[in-house]
This record gives sequence, structure tokens and C-alpha cells, in this order.
Amino acid sequence: MDSLSGISMFVTVAETRSFTKAGTQLGVSSSAVGKSIARMEERLSVRLFHRSTRSITLTSEGMLFLERCRRILSEVEAAEGELSEMSGAPRGRLRVSTPQLTGLIMPTLTGFARQYPDIALDIDLSERMVDIIEEGFDAVIRTGTQHDSRLASRRIGSCKQVVVVAPDYLKRHGTPAHPRELARHACLLHKFPATGRIERWPFNLAADEPEPELKEHMTCSTIEAVTYALLQGEGIAFLPTFIVAEELKDGHLITILDDYMDQTVTFSMLWPASRYASPKLRAFIDYVVQHMRI
Repeated sequence: MDSLSGISMFVTVAETRSFTKAGTQLGVSSSAVGKSIARMEERLSVRLFHRSTRSITLTSEGMLFLERCRRILSEVEAAEGELSEMSGAPRGRLRVSTPQLTGLIMPTLTGFARQYPDIALDIDLSERMVDIIEEGFDAVIRTGTQHDSRLASRRIGSCKQVVVVAPDYLKRHGTPAHPRELARHACLLHKFPATGRIERWPFNLAADEPEPELKEHMTCSTIEAVTYALLQGEGIAFLPTFIVAEELKDGHLITILDDYMDQTVTFSMLWPASRYASPKLRAFIDYVVQHMRI
């Protein structure tokens, strides 16, 4: 079991790229982690990490060893999972990453936590595209199409994306009849914080028509901030319908330029395909797919 403990420590260091962070996760000092890695390297007669004063990175030998070690730990997790399944309800720590959409995500996750009190959720709400395997996540919720052969996936749901505005704004500024007229209107834009890229408004236009210019009135790093400004009548926004469903229903917001917009956003659950789907992970996947209202 000492070797297994060393393997687990090596994988944690490889995923966190830090002796200090690995020690914090494992409940030991950073010096203990460093000594354990040094003993492993001495026993294997190979250097697993390049070390500098600022960071550590895997050597080519370390990367090969990491894949083997992950498979070993996956088999151990599978064995433990089978025993856990026999002995009772799903339990343990579950690390998940989701989009930064608190209003959509958190009701489902708090409902899951209430139903499965023996599962400790570690939730990372972020717009960045995390590396599920490299960063050690059990599962992630993401939008769009995924093309990673290392991952298994399950569709959660989809909804339309629309150009939306408060009626009061249109009374003051008029209604644009074509996307090119947005150059004269206040646009509320969403910026992806991880890349700094502004989210496109993907209009259906003729092949020879240029992409419309969007007059930048306000740019926000979260969709929820865009929605707040929208409801204050500050301008026009491009949003998925689940964000503004109630406001569209009660007339506080309306859609415009519908003839030029036919877009949907799809949500999926992803998890490492090579990893044993433990009872806690299966319970989480099933619950989210069943209960998340998109």
C-alpha cells in the first residue's frame, strides 16, 4: 500500500503542478510530498519532473508514467466503487466544473446535495475550458459540441438563442429591422473571461452580406450581468432563452430579428471515458440529466 500511496501522491503533483497544492489536497506538508517524489525517482532511476523556482513540469518519462498510474488508480477506484455499491448509498467527494450560470446550475446541484448527503460536492463555476483529465475533475457540464476521444458524454438538453430587448428601450430608440441596424443601437455584449473574446451574434445572412457591426454599449464577463443591464433597458442582448424565459413570458422582454436568428445551445455532461463510473458519478449524471431545466 506504500507504493499505492506514492502513486496517488505522484498523480496529485502531476495534476496540480505544485508540491504545495498537492500537499494541501493530501493533508501533508509540501516537503513530505517533495521527499516522496524524490524517493520514487531514486527507486525508478528516472527523473519524473523538471523543477524550477516557479513551477514543476512533467518530463517525457513522467508523462508516460502518469498514464500508467492513472490506470492503476482507476482500477483501485473501480474496486472500491463496487464494494461501496454493495454496502450502501453513493458517497465520497465529487469534483465538478460547470458554466458560470448560477441561476441555472445551482438549483439542480443543491437539490442533488440534499438528496445525496453523503456526497461532498466540490463545484468550480467557471467560463474557462478546463481539462477534465489533467485537472482531475470527475465530471463537467459544458455547452457546444465536444470532440475529445478521452471523454464520455451525455446530453442534458438544449434551448434557442435569441436577440432580446426590453420594450421600453424600443420605445426610446426604435426597433431594428435588420442586423446591420445594430450599428446604431446599444448592444450588451458577453466577453469570455478566459480568452477575452466577445461572443458572436450568429445571424443568418446572405453569403455576400458582411457580419453586422455591433455598437458596444456595455461588455460583461458573465451572462447574468448582461441580463441585469438588459432588464434595466440599457440595450439589446443575445441570450439563451432559459436565462430570460419568465421575462419573455410576462412581456418584460421581447425578441427581435427572429427572421435572422435560428441558433440553439446544447448542454452536455462529460466525464473521463477510461474512468470507472462510480456510484456517486452515476447518481450525479442521472440526477442532473433528469432535473436540470433548460
